Amino acid sequence: MIEIRNLTKTFAGADGNIEALKDVSLTINDGDIFGIIGMSGAGKSTLVRCINMLERPSSGSVIIDGTDIGLLSPQELRALRRSITMIFQGIDLLMQRTCLKNVCFPLELTGMKKQEAEKRALELLDTVGLKDKALAYPAQLSGGQQQRVAIARALATEPKILLCDEATSALDPQTTQSILDLIRDINERLGITVIMITHQMSVVESICNSVAILDNGSVVEEGLVSEVFSHPKSDAARRLVFPEGESTDLAFDDENSHIVRVVFNGAKATNTPLITQMALDIGIAANIAYASTRCIGNGVFGTMLLSISGGAEKVGQVIDYLQGTEDVFAEEVDLNV
Repeated sequence: MIEIRNLTKTFAGADGNIEALKDVSLTINDGDIFGIIGMSGAGKSTLVRCINMLERPSSGSVIIDGTDIGLLSPQELRALRRSITMIFQGIDLLMQRTCLKNVCFPLELTGMKKQEAEKRALELLDTVGLKDKALAYPAQLSGGQQQRVAIARALATEPKILLCDEATSALDPQTTQSILDLIRDINERLGITVIMITHQMSVVESICNSVAILDNGSVVEEGLVSEVFSHPKSDAARRLVFPEGESTDLAFDDENSHIVRVVFNGAKATNTPLITQMALDIGIAANIAYASTRCIGNGVFGTMLLSISGGAEKVGQVIDYLQGTEDVFAEEVDLNV
């Protein structure tokens, strides 16, 4: 378990001190895929660098499996970092080394014999689907392949924690999804705790179980992804969940119209759209007043606002029907409140 307690990080700037993190407290369970999301400058990268003490917090603590790692000696911290590895947006492979030698590198630093290190490296390249590229150089690989080699290298020391700092933000959507699928597979097979630092909602929706939203250095919301994205409470969460904003200037069918918000958290895409199917199944038509949805893999993510004519009973039927679909949440809302 990772416990972040009252973490604050202050940097000295030309115009005075800059508080990058402000009293951050989080608990990340073993084996979780935990997303930390926020806009640029929110403090995400500073937080992840504090988790492995690449940045020393100004105050507060990071406790891993009961040990306050800020109190460790330099030698103890170096040993601990073998169990906390990191992949970055920039990938940062050694360009003069083959893929095999790149994965061998952290093993060489531990003093492992060359033959044993190469055997382990080949196994890891096989794990990420690139055993056939062992003797290739990074420049000969695509961006997604390079990131797979970086993941193999990160796994070399058999870590318990994998930190991913914007690891997919430089990749195209299809390659991003393949990397996320790989990370999820590694998490499930090896039980590694994954912390995803990202500004992309699609990454959190696709892979994370839990999420914390950072805004201006503070955690403004946290919890299960399905709960946070279904009921965004903070302004920062609403900006992420509803990037275009929810229009309050809706065309109502009549004065008895009600608004139902529908949140899709990976609902399986079907040939017949859900709202059309609802009209066929229960005979209630809905006007789509707002929609921001997208398909990721076979899942649908995003939100919709439906205008429903009629009384509370009809609205209740709509909500019950929609929530009968897995990974769909629905609630009546008053946008004027």
